[in-house]
Amino acid sequence: MTVYQSKDIRNIGVIGHGDHGKTSLVAAMLHTAGVTNRLLRVDEGNTVTDFDEEEVSRKVSVSSALAHVDWKGVKINLIDTPGYNIFINDAKAALIAADCALTVVDAVAGVEVQTEKVWGYAADYGIPRLVFVNKLARERADFVGAVEQVQDVLGSGAVAVQWPIGLEKSFRGIIDLISKKAWEYTPDGDGKGREIPIPAELEAEVEEAREALLEAVAETDETLLNAYLEEMTLTDEQLMDGLRRAFAAGDLFPVLCGGGLHNIGVDRLMDFLVEEAPSPVVRGGVATTGGSVRKIADDEPLALYVFKTAADPFAGRVTYFRLVSGVLHTDEVVQNFTRSTSEKFARLSIPQGKEMQQVPELHAGDIGVVAKLHETLTGDSLGAKDSPIEFPKVEIPPPAISFAIEPKTRQDEDRLSAAVHKVLEEDLSLSFYRDERTGEFLLGGNGQQHLDVVVSKLAKRYNCEVSLKAPKIPYRETIRGHADAHGRHKKQTGGHGQFGDCKIRMDPLERGADFEFSDEIFGGAIPKTYIPAVEKGIREAAEHGYLAGYPVVDFKVTLYDGAFHDVDSSELAFKLAGRKAFRLGMEQAKPALLEPLMNVEVVAPMDFAGDLMGDLNQRRGRIQGMETKGQNQVIKAEAPMSEMLTYANDLTSMTQGRGSFSMEFSHYDYMPQQMAEKVIEAARRERGDADVDDE
Repeated sequence: MTVYQSKDIRNIGVIGHGDHGKTSLVAAMLHTAGVTNRLLRVDEGNTVTDFDEEEVSRKVSVSSALAHVDWKGVKINLIDTPGYNIFINDAKAALIAADCALTVVDAVAGVEVQTEKVWGYAADYGIPRLVFVNKLARERADFVGAVEQVQDVLGSGAVAVQWPIGLEKSFRGIIDLISKKAWEYTPDGDGKGREIPIPAELEAEVEEAREALLEAVAETDETLLNAYLEEMTLTDEQLMDGLRRAFAAGDLFPVLCGGGLHNIGVDRLMDFLVEEAPSPVVRGGVATTGGSVRKIADDEPLALYVFKTAADPFAGRVTYFRLVSGVLHTDEVVQNFTRSTSEKFARLSIPQGKEMQQVPELHAGDIGVVAKLHETLTGDSLGAKDSPIEFPKVEIPPPAISFAIEPKTRQDEDRLSAAVHKVLEEDLSLSFYRDERTGEFLLGGNGQQHLDVVVSKLAKRYNCEVSLKAPKIPYRETIRGHADAHGRHKKQTGGHGQFGDCKIRMDPLERGADFEFSDEIFGGAIPKTYIPAVEKGIREAAEHGYLAGYPVVDFKVTLYDGAFHDVDSSELAFKLAGRKAFRLGMEQAKPALLEPLMNVEVVAPMDFAGDLMGDLNQRRGRIQGMETKGQNQVIKAEAPMSEMLTYANDLTSMTQGRGSFSMEFSHYDYMPQQMAEKVIEAARRERGDADVDDE
């Protein structure tokens, strides 16, 4: 197995909207470079980077996968990322290992919402970006239109460096605007182009496109601009050097073209990556949490960052990492600074889809994989024991929606916790927790389809079958008015009796204040030893609610009088007296139901803004504001949780999958009386209208 030096490595994150052909493009690169003996296809379920059974069955990328090719002595590490919104956080986590982002854009669909989102991730990481206009053989393909849209949405620095020969069914090759050479391809062939003269009918537009490229490169550098103004051109060497510098600095975004599905132009793309994309050495260094920068070099202390964890039924936990500095050897013991433990990197490997190819060592900047580390998880920083270091963790937004998860059998219940936690190790955008308010176990994710994938994994991998259902809405109860109540608990038995007597006032508090207890007993009407029992009884009664069994919040109780008996009084008696006083007080205090309101942010193309706002209004939402972001409209609203349980699927339908949203708890507010009555009636039916007074 060849060992590559840092200067001979290119780490390329392949990003873009779902169905724009990222996985097919990677498959074409692998075939052209000789890794596979034929062109593998997504619809056949045999591509190297879509190997998970969920990806094969659904024909979409669910998580990031890695592969590599050797092209002209340079190792190109390819990170094939998901493009659909529900899996997009995996792309964000994986991009941290890239030195360059290859953005795939459909020549028909153009720049879609997730393309803009992952482009933003790459910009946040400060990595250079280039664009590959794909699927030029499709009906209605428009290369010029796609380039213009890239410039409008992603940045004016986008500039074509290639030009297509033909479009739609006649698409057969590409022209390099730098060298002014043309290549023709055999569709579905080995990917090796045959050099031909530039077609005469394209000479004028090619010359115009090359002039635009010269101007764009010249404007990024004063020396080049002066040379261009003097000669009205640049030499090929000046053009390539200027483009390389501007590309690495993020001032220009080269636009290439081709067709991954039919393997056209893929060899020229890899040539460009080898010649123009920055190596880890060119990138220079990686920032640490302490504010310093660790240089990407072999002679620096060993340091690496874990950007992905996978669970393999046979290999166990599989850890993917970016080697930032130093040289890592197989069987080396490395310190995990995040967890204060050490790990042995036995069977050091590089990933080729699901296969792990063993290597003796890795050099700074490379990407590796190792199985069966004991403690290490995604986001951990490791390195030489005598040189502690920590790299920033990727910030993943909280789940947009949660569903209650229920095991189907007792055996499934026993397996659930271990199985879910293995899935959580793989997917940072999931959450799993017990809702203390409802007692349910909740699985949170980016949408119902996301959670459906998790449920399928639990069943197929870990033999743990579960069902999802809408979570219980954590309603609350409160009071709107004042009450004065008297609670007395008195029972006489053959021996000691029970006696407790208390008088309370109840008043509403502001939202979020929860509960306040005030003791105004004067003159020993109730001994101090019994006062906590009264408070405890009230708290317990409030927890079980009054209207519909939901906890009562945002109220104040003032204990101001009472009576006791020297022999028959006890803590239990005063606790029960407190419960009775609470229930009598609730009858007078105008009880009301509270519902949780959520802050909602929806991002979708402008064309859908009107329909989305209308839909939110129907969900009793209140629009808080709107802003334009590129080609998208951002709508901020406040809406009841009960109205948002199906929003993920509805949003997908309303926007053809181009919209996304995030949601977080805001506050509680009064529920409309007519709707509250339905909730109360449903709760009473569920309880069988049982008397909850357990005196």
